[in-house]
Formats: sequence, structure tokens, C-alpha cells
Amino acid sequence: MATGRTHRPATRSRGIPEATVARLPLYLRALTALSERSVPTVSSEELAAAAGVNSAKLRKDFSYLGSYGTRGVGYDVEYLVYQISRELGLTQDWPVVIVGIGNLGAALANYGGFASRGFRVAALIDADPAMAGKPVAGIPVQHTDELEQIIGDNGVSIGVIATPAGAAQQVCDRLVAAGVTSILNFAPTVLTVPDGVDVRKVDLSIELQILAFHEQRKAGEETGQVGPEAMEGPEDTAPASPARPTATATDRKGPDGDVPAVMPA
Repeated sequence: MATGRTHRPATRSRGIPEATVARLPLYLRALTALSERSVPTVSSEELAAAAGVNSAKLRKDFSYLGSYGTRGVGYDVEYLVYQISRELGLTQDWPVVIVGIGNLGAALANYGGFASRGFRVAALIDADPAMAGKPVAGIPVQHTDELEQIIGDNGVSIGVIATPAGAAQQVCDRLVAAGVTSILNFAPTVLTVPDGVDVRKVDLSIELQILAFHEQRKAGEETGQVGPEAMEGPEDTAPASPARPTATATDRKGPDGDVPAVMPA
């Protein structure tokens, strides 16, 4: 099996939009569930519903892969699983290092979904000397002093940072200098990386804050309260033109109509 060093996914060179790339794992997850149930074909409507997108968007996404389905039959499930897996680079082995083996890092090390999707945890690294040699998920933890050698010996191009925020940038710099070109960042901070290095950030607290926003909004709708953007006073209203009758309160709308914008989740 090829390693992560020998090949990069072809999505950019083939002109697939980033938004489509972000949805491919959703389609793959839904298709894998269908495959496990021995479902041979699936319509665009059924697959879109399972993935949580609309069918027109799904068909557009699949057109970038050169897959258009068969009218009256739908899409071949097994072929789509292969096609999307190949496009995402999951038909090869990707060695991954996890740096920071606290509660979160240990949980990531124990996650069984990595291996089934082509990601092999090659090493666990931590700065605490007391952690060195201790097995987590059957893998002995190694000290950060060995980081560069570990990356070189295992041909690692993907690193996961699960350290405290204060240590994340230094760890990131060392990973990049050692040859890592893709980073999944769980630390609650923004990382600075050079061109050619991809960073994906996962911040659970931000996701919870967005959910809290929506919960507060729903609670306000149930009690009949409205947000400040819908509470315009007389000073916020443009004066009526002399040639036209003055609008009543029920006619008056803001620049975006009478439906306030909602932060996308």
C-alpha cells in the first residue's frame, strides 16, 4: 500500500471546489452505511437526504467526479464508495502523529474510526517526561524531543495537535519544519503556517457557542421577544418622501426585509 508521502489527493488539480470537497466525507459516510446493508444502488434524493444536503447540490458535486448516475436506477453504491475514497486519498495509508496526549489526545488515540478510513496513528507524542513509554491505545507515548525523528522515520505528512493553546504554535512550527504539510488543530488558538501547509481547526467550544445562539433565538421566538435588529425606533427610519404617503408601522421594513439574518451554523 502506498504511503502518505508518495501521493497527494487530486482534488485541487481537477478543479473540485473546496465546498464540494467538504461534503464528500458526508456522502462517503452515508454510502458506507448503505454498502454495509448490501444496498446496490441509491437515488440522488435518498443519498442527499442521508447526507443532509439537497439533491441538486449532490448531483452538481458528483458531476465534478464524472459520476452522473443512471436515469431510473440511480448511483452504484460500491462504485461511488471507491470513487469518493480515491478522490479523498483514502485508498492509501496515511500515517498520522498526535501531539499532546492529555484527555483529548488519548481519546483521539483510542478512536477506532481512523484506521477504517486509511489513517494509521504512527506515534503519540507528549512533552511530559512522565508520559514517555506509557501505552495509550496500545501505542507507547514518545517524548517531544523525538518528534523530528519520528516524522522522518514514519513518512508522516499529517499531524494532529491536541496540546494546550500556549504550546500549539511551537509544536506546529516543529511539525512543519520536519515535513508535515497538513495539520488538524484541536488547540483553542489560531495557528500561523507557511504557504503549502493546510490547517483544519476543530474548536468544540465555538460550536457550542453557535448552538447557544440558536437556542437563545428559539427561546425568544417562543416568548414573542425579538432581537435588537428588529426593534427600530423612529430615529432609525428614513423620512417619507413628500410625494408619497407615509408608510405605516406594518409596512416598514429594514434593508434586509422583516426577517433578520441568522448566523450560519
